[in-house]
Amino acid sequence: MHHEIVALECIHQPLPESFHLDSPHTYTLTRYDRTDASQLAARLHNATIVIVTTVSIGAEVLAPDVTPALRLVAVMATGTDPVDVEACKKRGIRVTNCPAANLDSVSEHAISLYFAARRRTVLLDRATRQVPSEWMEKRTLTGKLRFSDGKPPLTCGDEVLGVVGYGGLGMCRVLRERGKAPWIANVGTSGKRIAALGRALGMHVLIAARKQQVTDDGVSGLLPLPNHGDRVPFEEVLRQSTFIVLSLPRNPQTLNLLSTPEFDIMSPYAVLVNIARGGIVDEAALLKALSDGRIAGYGTDVFEKEPAEGPDDSILLTNEAKDLNITMSPHLAWFSQRTMANLGQILKNTVEAWVHGTELNVIV
Repeated sequence: MHHEIVALECIHQPLPESFHLDSPHTYTLTRYDRTDASQLAARLHNATIVIVTTVSIGAEVLAPDVTPALRLVAVMATGTDPVDVEACKKRGIRVTNCPAANLDSVSEHAISLYFAARRRTVLLDRATRQVPSEWMEKRTLTGKLRFSDGKPPLTCGDEVLGVVGYGGLGMCRVLRERGKAPWIANVGTSGKRIAALGRALGMHVLIAARKQQVTDDGVSGLLPLPNHGDRVPFEEVLRQSTFIVLSLPRNPQTLNLLSTPEFDIMSPYAVLVNIARGGIVDEAALLKALSDGRIAGYGTDVFEKEPAEGPDDSILLTNEAKDLNITMSPHLAWFSQRTMANLGQILKNTVEAWVHGTELNVIV
């Protein structure tokens, strides 16, 4: 069988040099640096396999008359939120990802955002460069590091790290072989890796259970969670933690997971770090919590709208936010030499396995 493989956005990371497909399988690989929505239909009309990272593959693109030959959507990333998974499922199109490819890089970036927020690096850098110099005038800038109650910052041994998004079965590779039941291999999550790094730094670590949800009949209860073990209730983690990391997927259940009610119960010493997805934190509520001294700092690699350009795209980029303890990076926590190598190898293995009937990293 001949496969038309279309890579939509090679700007993000290089593809494998080649795919090794056994006879009678052959392929043609078409590469595009970038693809916008208006180009999708034409570029994917004959594709049997599409490789995508961030471009939105919605239900309209997945319609049989638009992509009649499409059989595999291979996401060259961990998250699959750009893809309408349900539409793929209805058509029998397989969706795969590259789990844990960026595990080390994302976890280390989370810790870097913690240190930047806890030590207020951005604010101190700005104050140090300022002329006339507040440092010269006051002879010390310790006030820049103090909490609203006047106390100095915490060090790692005094931190309580709350991990929100630890994984039930971990970030799993689902493997399928023709004629056999699927089986699952645990390959770890950034939540687990961050927890390990926190313990290594001397922090006390709490793993959050899923947030309580209110059903249509008004009954509140924990969402089902496999291997619940010794996890701490979500609200209790918010109350006890001085350093909270978000490491969970964005879906209808996690949108605005942290908003005003959650910030109201958090410690005023708390630093929040988001290396998950934009939209999980209510940015407007966060800004107010920081302004009111309800929490101590925020570090984020993600935004509700991406790419973000100025205040029209994110309240975190307004003048109102400029003097608050916010450290931002442009969704690059994943970017490292190891991640690039991992993505290429995992994608290669996944596509080859699908072609040959033994599937890896299956989402649907």
